[in-house]
Amino acid sequence: MKKIYTISLLFIFALTGITSSPGYAQQGSDAELRDRIRAAQVAYLSQKLDLTPDEAQKFWPLYNQYTKEVELLIAERRNTKATDHPTKDLPNDNNELGYEQRMLDIKTHYNKEFQKVLPSTKAGNVFRSEREFRNTLVRSLKERQSRNMGGPGARRFRQ
Repeated sequence: MKKIYTISLLFIFALTGITSSPGYAQQGSDAELRDRIRAAQVAYLSQKLDLTPDEAQKFWPLYNQYTKEVELLIAERRNTKATDHPTKDLPNDNNELGYEQRMLDIKTHYNKEFQKVLPSTKAGNVFRSEREFRNTLVRSLKERQSRNMGGPGARRFRQ
């Protein structure tokens, strides 16, 4: 119980540090922000997966490799979207399907790799825990933004 409490506090402090003011992105560099989010993600995944020291030693280098491949694919997609301007007559569905297939291929490959270094129950929870973390982070940032703006609907009355 103490471990969960400690991890939860670490996670909350990390998120609070990320969103400590309305202009948080301008106060620190993008790299600092990514580092803080990454630290919160590591803490969250470590707690959710309940990794032993031996499992963690094998898992984290593999997870970092997976993360780099996903980030490269996302950057490639972002660059492609910036240069492609599909018209109404010719949507860019092929690129989108290709992106989705490549993402699925990466996840399928790493799911097999995670199963080599983790028990199947833990390996099966990696992607779910990652998704939960993103949802928690987004929800926390939205709540923080809402409080800084005076709640939902406050924008309508500000001019």
